[in-house]
Amino acid sequence: MARVLVACVGNIFLGDDGFGTEVAAALRSRAPGGRARSEEVRVEDFGIRSVHLVYELLGGYDVLVLVDTVAHQPGPAGTLYVIEPELPARDPGADLLPEVMLDAHDLSPGGVMSLVPTLGGSVGRIVVVGCQPGSLEEGIGLTEAVRAAVEPAAELVMRLVEEELDRLRSTTDPGAGTRRESDEEVTT
Repeated sequence: MARVLVACVGNIFLGDDGFGTEVAAALRSRAPGGRARSEEVRVEDFGIRSVHLVYELLGGYDVLVLVDTVAHQPGPAGTLYVIEPELPARDPGADLLPEVMLDAHDLSPGGVMSLVPTLGGSVGRIVVVGCQPGSLEEGIGLTEAVRAAVEPAAELVMRLVEEELDRLRSTTDPGAGTRRESDEEVTT
């Protein structure tokens, strides 16, 4: 079975950095009973709980859709982006506990993705749905431009999840595959 994690991240106390949290709420409002979860797809508002995101990813996901602000992109505040980051290959001779562990309370999405393989996990594909922020200053609440981007972002996430599930289903032979049992992979 395909597994997709939609991880919404950000700090609600830094203005537009709360974008991910707002998108998670919009996704939950579309789900039956307010639960944005199925056997194949889990939507979670991780906020600033980056270490929790790392441990969730260790459970094994085919696709991670990360929802966050993405500063330093061209375009005005509220512009949405779909980014497919290229992750560097892990150096087997590198320190087992990378520098990202120095401050587990301020672990960036890049730091999360560096830590996952160190702990023995992997993610098949990562897609970032990002929004250009208008303000990341202290304060609660989104700017008008970013608030207007929340619903379109939720629609974009839903479309991307469906596309990814279709892709995963079309590449999986129902009689073969891999499933995870405890800490070892078992080919079925």
